Amino acid sequence: MQTLKLKIENKIAHLSLNRPEKANALNEIAWKELEDVFQELSENNGVRVIILSGGESNHFCAGIDLQMLFSISQSELKCDGRRREQIRKFILQLQAPVNAIENCAKPVIAMVHGGCIGAGLDIISASDMRYCTNDAYFTIKEIDMGMVADLGTLQRLPKIIPEGVAREMAYTGRKVFGPEAERCHLVNMTFENAEMMHDHVMKTAESIAQKSPLSIRGTKNIMVYSRDHNVPDGLAYMASWNAGMLLSNDLQEAFMAKMEGRLPDFED
Repeated sequence: MQTLKLKIENKIAHLSLNRPEKANALNEIAWKELEDVFQELSENNGVRVIILSGGESNHFCAGIDLQMLFSISQSELKCDGRRREQIRKFILQLQAPVNAIENCAKPVIAMVHGGCIGAGLDIISASDMRYCTNDAYFTIKEIDMGMVADLGTLQRLPKIIPEGVAREMAYTGRKVFGPEAERCHLVNMTFENAEMMHDHVMKTAESIAQKSPLSIRGTKNIMVYSRDHNVPDGLAYMASWNAGMLLSNDLQEAFMAKMEGRLPDFED
């Protein structure tokens, strides 16, 4: 991959954005690679949890590469209707990689340092858990560019943090730094430096990797479904899920391990 780095160790995938010279701004190649890698990791039985970071850049993600936005404005189509159809298709294509993070069967843990700007916030909003350093900051920058954020932040963020805070961020574009991000539950926890954050996230990922993969996949699926449906619908879906998945080898292994006083060894 040209714009991402991937390493898989002990069932944990370490994925980092890799355009440090551009502060991890995402160009067309990066968007395509991001979608492809999350679809592949979702199907990779050797992966049980994914850690997503900004790698060696000074920022987690500076958003969309502005050259991409400029290119769409230079369409040669003369028909207004066809130009707008082209723009709609372009936006849907950019939404797809963010959706792939949320739809990935494996939990995704985002580690944020530096700026998490625009599309970076779209990406972490689609992740399962978020951690950051104290000096990290989050901003819906699109409002300062005369745009409406269109890749998922406005849909997902109000379900993560209080709606009033989400609206304030969307209307003002102000930076929310690590400590405030923790207070409003945008992130699970903040840390003094990247090393402390990495150590904590690794322990969390290792804990998840020891659990039943079937149960983890099911739990993520149920939580995403339940977020977007009412309680009765969520419970009905839950009943159907467990009717199909409950009687698994993993359940038997968990019981046997407990009786024998050992850690369970789940198959991939």
